[in-house]
Amino acid sequence: MDTWQLSHPNEEYDMATLLQINSSLFGENGNSSQLSQEFVQRWKALNPTGEVILRDFAKETIPHLDATRVQALFTPEADRTTEQQAVVDYSDKIIAEIQAADVIVIGVPLYNFGVPSTLKAYFDHIARAGVTFKYTETGPVGLLNDKPVYIIAARGGVHQGLPSDTQSQFLNNFLSFVGLKDVRFIYAEGLNMGQKDQAFSAAKAAISEEVAA
Repeated sequence: MDTWQLSHPNEEYDMATLLQINSSLFGENGNSSQLSQEFVQRWKALNPTGEVILRDFAKETIPHLDATRVQALFTPEADRTTEQQAVVDYSDKIIAEIQAADVIVIGVPLYNFGVPSTLKAYFDHIARAGVTFKYTETGPVGLLNDKPVYIIAARGGVHQGLPSDTQSQFLNNFLSFVGLKDVRFIYAEGLNMGQKDQAFSAAKAAISEEVAA
């Protein structure tokens, strides 16, 4: 059995690693963050020796790409300035975290029909030709090691399955592009429509089912 599978504590597996990404502007108080933490707590109960790597975009600055940073990523190592090397080092670090993880959980609110700009910026630092994807005669090929990626999608309205849910397609497209094809969505919708308790209960039940599978 692969180490990323959600194991039970009495079975012998290598220590697993979970990468938790919270992209809510409200940090740990955000709805998506609360539900991603629910996932982590249940996962830790089954993987007591497992490691959790947390990226909370409300607490850390995610630099948006600009011409200077893009140039740094394409400059040969021997020709980089100290500032350019820092840009590459940051990108290398977050890519290494993804590669090291056995399972990834991303808390994602819906902001103006899209993902938070910090999450988009994070993705922009990950998408690197020759590192996380490559182009071939038959099209692009993702280079990251595939693993389960759980998207905890929290929305004030109801969008799942509707044309307004452009977020889910974007997340699927990007993650698959870099090689992460095992993407699983858990939705909590209608949170601003008087359905929060019901939506949270349903999401927590789905999380429990996924973790115990």
